[in-house]
Amino acid sequence: MHSILAVDDSASMRKMVSFTLSGAGYRVTEAVDGQDALEKAQSQSFDLVLTDQNMPRLDGLGLTKKLRETAAFATTPILILTTESSDQMKQAGRAAGATGWLVKPFDPNRLIEIIQKVIK
Repeated sequence: MHSILAVDDSASMRKMVSFTLSGAGYRVTEAVDGQDALEKAQSQSFDLVLTDQNMPRLDGLGLTKKLRETAAFATTPILILTTESSDQMKQAGRAAGATGWLVKPFDPNRLIEIIQKVIK
């Protein structure tokens, strides 16, 4: 069973993502922001990271950069799921090392489809 780290400062969004992914057979670990995610990523491995962009303490781009600096997450797919949709933000995401960029609100079936394409 693949494991996914779902990072979002919104409890309702975390629950929606977790429900969607669990229902598709993934094991989901939730994190409340980038810093929480970084701490969880240091103690366990994940097959994919799904993160929001705008969060307190450490945002999605910062989290992506920090994860990419570690050998364990050098090639792990990282998807940013956010309300941000500007080309400038998407370019910043690519520069930080994000695998993909998804805009909220998300279509649960499309999210699963994308994850299935990028997960190892």
